[in-house]
Amino acid sequence: MAFYQFERQQKINASKEEIWDFISSPKNLKKITPEYMRFDITSNNVDGKMYEGMLISYEVKPLLNIKTDWVTEITHIKEGYFFIDEQRMGPYKMWHHQHFIEEIPNGILMKDIVSYIPPLGLLGVIANQVIIKRKLEQIFAYRKMALEKKYGVYKH
Repeated sequence: MAFYQFERQQKINASKEEIWDFISSPKNLKKITPEYMRFDITSNNVDGKMYEGMLISYEVKPLLNIKTDWVTEITHIKEGYFFIDEQRMGPYKMWHHQHFIEEIPNGILMKDIVSYIPPLGLLGVIANQVIIKRKLEQIFAYRKMALEKKYGVYKH
């Protein structure tokens, strides 16, 4: 069994309240996900703020336009500081995503830590090297660009 962690940080030119309001609303995830993934939230409960125990279902087509259903649960929240989502059903054997925000001079430092186990044993190890790791890098590069477009480029 192969276990991986993927980390990304981004400085954002915004207040803590602005960023928390944005990231704590599940419907905003689509706004920071690349179009080519055809990401759609299929839950009906995403108009408000997330809460511990909230289940969110998605449909995504990350590879070769093949539809994948995914369900995550918001397992932990510290209002204004962090939240954690975990896969309950989906493409990974295990998915645990930590989202942190902290105030820095002139903005926010947002940090993501994704811990995951690909499916399919040895084939998953190969898939991680060939596809998964690269897709995560692309998704977070897009997310960085989308947040910079919304809030501006971080200035010291």
